[in-house]
Amino acid sequence: MSNRARRPRTVRGAAATALAAALLAGAATPAVATAGAVADGRVAVSKAATGPERPELQKAIQAFVDAGFLGVQVRVHDERGEWAGSAGKRKLGAKAKPPANGHFWVGSVTKTFHATVVLQLVAAGEIGLDAPVAGYLPEFGLDRRITVRMLLQHTSGLFNYTGDLDSKGAWVPGLPATGKEWLDNRFHSYRPEELVRFALSKPAKFAPGKDWSYSNTNYTLARLLVEKVTGHSFDAELKRRIAGPLKLRDTMVPGDRTRLPAPYAHGYFRYQDAGQWKVTDVSRQNLSLVAGAGDMISTTQDLHTFFSALNGGKLLPGKLLAEMRKPHPKSDPLYGRYGLGMFAQDLGPACGTVLNHNGNPPGGYAALMYSTPDGGKTLTASLTAGDAAFDMTMYPKLLDGLVRAALCGGQAGPAD
Repeated sequence: MSNRARRPRTVRGAAATALAAALLAGAATPAVATAGAVADGRVAVSKAATGPERPELQKAIQAFVDAGFLGVQVRVHDERGEWAGSAGKRKLGAKAKPPANGHFWVGSVTKTFHATVVLQLVAAGEIGLDAPVAGYLPEFGLDRRITVRMLLQHTSGLFNYTGDLDSKGAWVPGLPATGKEWLDNRFHSYRPEELVRFALSKPAKFAPGKDWSYSNTNYTLARLLVEKVTGHSFDAELKRRIAGPLKLRDTMVPGDRTRLPAPYAHGYFRYQDAGQWKVTDVSRQNLSLVAGAGDMISTTQDLHTFFSALNGGKLLPGKLLAEMRKPHPKSDPLYGRYGLGMFAQDLGPACGTVLNHNGNPPGGYAALMYSTPDGGKTLTASLTAGDAAFDMTMYPKLLDGLVRAALCGGQAGPAD
C-alpha cells in the first residue's frame, strides 16, 4: 500500500516504481511501500536443516531488510536442493525472526490458481476459452464480445473495482483499497457479485480485446464462472483439482476469515492521520474485497509445490500451458509480459525466461512466486512491511537481485 492516503496511483504507475501491475491484488499500490526497518539493526537468517549453504541468497534477503522491510521468508528449489531462510523480525518489538514456512496473504498469486482451474475446465470441454462470458454469467449483462480468454489475459476492458484510470487518463476511485479509508474498512465483507456490479457501473476503459489493463474485476468474474459451471464453491474446486492432488495443506480460500493460521509473521500499515504518521498491525484483514483476484492464503512450500507442478506440466495439457505463457504484447513489461494468469520475463541470455506472478493484499504483505519453464527451479517468498518508510525506487533492483541469485546462479543484472 502507499503510505500516502490521498494520492491515487494506477496499477501501471505503481509498477513503474515497485511491484509490476499484475502483481497487485486489491489496491493500485503495493504493500511494500510501508516496509519497516528491523528495530535493533540485526538480521537473523535461517536455512533448511538439510539445505546447502547459500550465502548469495542470505545476502539477497538481507538486502530487503537493510532497505527497510520488517521481515522476509524465502524458499528456493533447484539442482542443489532446497534452501529455506528468513530475515528480519516476525513482529515489531520482538526478537524472533519470521517463520521460514509461515502463512501469509498471497495477494494476486491468487490469480494463477484461478487461471489454472479455469483452464482445467477448458481442457475438460466445460468452458470455451474463446466463448463469451455472458453465455455462462448472463445475470451481469456483460458485453458479449468479452471472452473467457480476455478475463484471464486482462484484455476485457472492464473497470478495476479497486480504482482505475478512465480512457482519458483521469483517476476514478473504486471501493476503499488504499490509505486510511481502506484501513478503517478492512474488516468489511463483500460478495463477489457486489464487486462485479460496482465495476460494471463504471464505463469500460476500452472495447473488449483492443488493449490491456490489469483489472481485479476479471478474476472475480473468473471465480464466479468456475462456481457457475461446476455448481461448487471455488474453494471446493481448488481442493479437488489442485490442493488435494498436490497435498497443499496450507493453501486456502479464507472467505470472511480475517486471521492467518499460525505460524505467521505480522505485517503493518503505515499511514498519515491528521498530519501524523501512524502504524497499525494489519495481519488481520478481510480479503473478500478482492475475491478471486487476491484473497488466498498459502506458504512458501505450497507455492513452490503448486508452481513447480504447473510449469512441469502436471496440472494442464501442454497446449493450454503454452497458452498460459503466451505474452500479450501490450501488457506492462516491467516484470515480464502477461499471459493467462502469469508473466513471462526474459532475464537475458545467461538466465533465459522465468515465469512468475507476485502479489499483495491492500496492506502489510507481498508474495513472490517464480519458476523456470520446466518447473525445476522455483523461488517463493513473503515480505512483510513494518514501521518505516521505504524508497519504492529500490524495490525493482532488490527483487532482481533475489531472482537472479535464486534462478540465475547469482549472475548480475543489467547495469543501472
